[in-house]
Amino acid sequence: MGQKPITFLRQVVALCSFPELLDSSSFPEDAKQRARRILQGCGGQSLGSYSASQGVDCIRQDIAVYIEQRDKGVPADWDNIYLTTGASDGIVSILKMLVSGQGRSRSGVMIPIPQYPLYSAAISEMEAVQINYYLDEDNCWALDINELHRAYQAAKEHCHPRVICIINPGNPTGQVQSKKCIEEVLHFAYEENLFVMSDEVYQDNVYSPDCQFHSFKKVLYEMGPEYFNTVELASFHSTSKGYSGECGFRGGYMEVLNLDLEVKAQLVKLLSVRLCPPVSGQAAMDVIVNPPLPHEPSYLQFHKEKSAVLGALAEKAQMTEQILNTVPGIKCNPVQGAMYAFPRIFIPPRAVEAAMSLGMSPDMMYCLRLLEETGICLVPGSGFGQREGTYHFRMTILPTTEKLKVLLEKFQDFHIKFLKEYASLEEPKRSEDDTQEALKQFR
Repeated sequence: MGQKPITFLRQVVALCSFPELLDSSSFPEDAKQRARRILQGCGGQSLGSYSASQGVDCIRQDIAVYIEQRDKGVPADWDNIYLTTGASDGIVSILKMLVSGQGRSRSGVMIPIPQYPLYSAAISEMEAVQINYYLDEDNCWALDINELHRAYQAAKEHCHPRVICIINPGNPTGQVQSKKCIEEVLHFAYEENLFVMSDEVYQDNVYSPDCQFHSFKKVLYEMGPEYFNTVELASFHSTSKGYSGECGFRGGYMEVLNLDLEVKAQLVKLLSVRLCPPVSGQAAMDVIVNPPLPHEPSYLQFHKEKSAVLGALAEKAQMTEQILNTVPGIKCNPVQGAMYAFPRIFIPPRAVEAAMSLGMSPDMMYCLRLLEETGICLVPGSGFGQREGTYHFRMTILPTTEKLKVLLEKFQDFHIKFLKEYASLEEPKRSEDDTQEALKQFR
């Protein structure tokens, strides 16, 4: 997508990978200091050695310090932190640990709809029971406590609900949950004795000035010791998102709270089967939780690069929402965070019938037509789940601003043509003018 890597992160990983560079004057001293510390924690002082299954100790310690700082002093124990092969590896490992039983006692896993398909795929692979709870599209995809109760009570008839998963900020929906919503979810989990899985990989991606990222752990702590010492919680983070976008390193971690000691021992055994996460990915994760400080030589460049990435994403989030909402038959909620818009699209009845005759969902037909006619690839909402009779697509806001403007203009032209083909559309010209006016704001 054209996003440039963060220089400091690549410098530290390069130094760890090829320690002879530590003698080079081309690398700043703060990058060298971090690389030396990471290498000292590696077997044989080499990135090529296996690490402990939970990860390199000094990196786990750095993560604990980061979490304490992020959560304004809430204590973090590095023994509760496990490095993972991206957040996905941690999520799958926790689900493996929790899923058991047969028939009506089979474990049920509550997941948001729309959801990131990792969850439904892992649940299906483990033959667990998927329990859908729907996010409130009319309320900017907020969590609805009444919907959680409805889904839980209905699922109890045929399985044993054991887990609730939350993605915050949301993928594919781009919302940032309020502190009140998080409190309600944690209270619900406490009352029903549910294990909480909080997918927080987009915690650095918050764009709306009215929103703030609240970690589930911090909110749980603020609810008091009765909750903080009881509710089982696994939180996930990754190198792949945020401002770094280093997906290929497969770096991530999870913090797991309130596990029974015997269960914790089984989790370590489970993780040891896959030996260890990529050590280069662990090094990249360390840089994200231990970036340059204001007094260090790399700080100014790092801060400039990070701010440029997040600032551009915030501008593109606003632009995408505004322009999509000028297109007839499209309704897009504010892109408060993460990296996606998930607008609702009106698909005329004749187009729905045409899709059904082809044996595919209407939004899949729509996205295939868009791909064939424009080269723009969107993911149909049916891939994430959506309420019956509604249609959506997910689009990323990652392309450069100039490319995104072209993409949105092409998309609008396609959409109006599609509506004309399958339904009568009044005054399409007015919407085209609205779109052009919206685009001007970002020129």
